[in-house]
Amino acid sequence: MATGFYFHPDCLQHDNGQWHPECPARLQAIEDQLIASRIDALIEREEAPLAEEAELARVHTQAHIDYIKSRTPEHGRSELDPDTSMCPQSYRAALRAAGAAIAATDAVIEGRYENAFCSVRPPGHHAEPARAMGFCLFKMGFCLFNNVAIAARHALEVHGLQRVAIVDFDVHHGNGTEAAFSGDSRVLMCSFFQHPFYPFSGADNHASNMVNVPLPARTKGMQVREVVDMMWLPRLEAFKPQMIFVSAGFDAHREDDMANMGLVEDDYAWITEQQVRRVAKRHAQGRTVSCLEGGYNLSALGRSVVAHLRLAEI
Repeated sequence: MATGFYFHPDCLQHDNGQWHPECPARLQAIEDQLIASRIDALIEREEAPLAEEAELARVHTQAHIDYIKSRTPEHGRSELDPDTSMCPQSYRAALRAAGAAIAATDAVIEGRYENAFCSVRPPGHHAEPARAMGFCLFKMGFCLFNNVAIAARHALEVHGLQRVAIVDFDVHHGNGTEAAFSGDSRVLMCSFFQHPFYPFSGADNHASNMVNVPLPARTKGMQVREVVDMMWLPRLEAFKPQMIFVSAGFDAHREDDMANMGLVEDDYAWITEQQVRRVAKRHAQGRTVSCLEGGYNLSALGRSVVAHLRLAEI
């Protein structure tokens, strides 16, 4: 069964500025590698719809949604924090990113695809459910709405699933996803991340449904594989998820200058095979949805996404 591949040109219109690593070229690099690797013919392309405000509100407070809308400029850029800004097209791009995750969830649960990948931006796993109006309590981490959390809540509340797992292998801790689901027995979140490192969280949460594994800088693939084998897999097997969502960040790659870990494409392929595909096959009818998070070295990003997709579609 082919992999659903969700994208929309609106996601290229979100512009943080020429200096910014979270740039439209990220999606273009993925597209280039899909063609070069010759797996483009094995995916089914789908156009990401716009998420509705009520769908965002399953995770985010109305205050957060209103704040993001209010900061959308008519021209130029509006700065949310020193690292995150909005241009006139950013809000629409964020709705496409969340809408892709929701549509992919629908398609996978309905059986149109066994798995799907959302090639979208802005990313989402740092976006917490709420933010105070009028001043910045935390950095947005390039994120506006939490795409994976919105999709997972959609699976639970619209489709009636009872157990979903979220796997996050971005180099940064998914603080927004943790905030959305900490203590929710319907959700098991498994992650590793460089620590201490932005957003300087994840190491101290003791909620029973959070399997957060902080790792030091310069950690390489073999150590990560041990974490997956010894700490993630037993919890996932016991949990028996009915669907798996993946915050697919590729900035732990050794060529990515945004962090200091040492993964390569084979490690992402191994995680996909051992962690996502096999568990999903055993417990979730193969159902997985991945959403792009980080990954800022363009060549490494494109190659790593191909490695992730190649294993997902077999």
